[in-house]
Amino acid sequence: MANSKGAPVFGVIGGSGVYDIEGLTNKRWQRVDSPFGEASDELLFGDLDGQPMVFLPRHGRGHRVPPSEINYRANIDVMKRCGVTDLVSVSAVGSLREDLPPGTFVIVDQFIDRTFAREKSFFGTGLVAHVSMAHPVCRRLGDHVEAAAQLAGIKAVRGGTYLVMEGPQFSSLAESELYRSWNCDVIGMTNMPEAKLAREAEICYATVAMVTDFDCWHPGHDAVTVEAIVKVLLANADKARSLVKTVAPRLHSDATACACSCRSALQYALITAPDARDPAMLQRLDAVAGRVLGNG
Repeated sequence: MANSKGAPVFGVIGGSGVYDIEGLTNKRWQRVDSPFGEASDELLFGDLDGQPMVFLPRHGRGHRVPPSEINYRANIDVMKRCGVTDLVSVSAVGSLREDLPPGTFVIVDQFIDRTFAREKSFFGTGLVAHVSMAHPVCRRLGDHVEAAAQLAGIKAVRGGTYLVMEGPQFSSLAESELYRSWNCDVIGMTNMPEAKLAREAEICYATVAMVTDFDCWHPGHDAVTVEAIVKVLLANADKARSLVKTVAPRLHSDATACACSCRSALQYALITAPDARDPAMLQRLDAVAGRVLGNG
């Protein structure tokens, strides 16, 4: 199912409310198998104004899977098997800054990974690889997301650092203040190792962090009600659908995409000598690393 013709395929990972997009045609849910286990859910395939799209509910429909138990490797692997070239991650976050109030979208450009209970690489014993994560998101894709937000009238801030915590509990006050002292901008539980795995899979990746509340550092945090958070979540889902719908045609007409460096991230990353590579590992990596292994 891999895309070998260079045509863009737009992938989205996020909450189930994002997928009910007006104008999405040829919709079908389909299971895609992965050698890395079960993905979070079936994939929703469709077309939007001629742009092929693939959607995956990160936590499964009905929000069944907690952040630490998400099979991030399977999720990215099935996206790669479906030919996804450009992947936008949509996730709810808390704000660590007064000037990023609830309802703000942040197109982040950096991460600090504080997770510790997750499989973080497709590679390992038998086939070792090291990819660069200096710039963990695709600038070209971020440009498209930023332009789409402006067209859709969505308040979006370009640039910011996303602190990814393990969860599922929220931060202590001391932790929240520590992350603020590190100049982090938003905090959430889901975008690592997702971004690392997308880079290993040579998929262009961008994150849209949707602020739902201030983290516990904020003096008004304890006064926030569940009703207020749900209201923001619903409004954010509406804006996310509008954003996705506006991004799609921009990708479809992007003639520069094939030259994006994200799509050659593995070019010099494989360290293990060819005659020392584990055949079982090579088979598992047929989609993720097929281009550099000679079978993609």
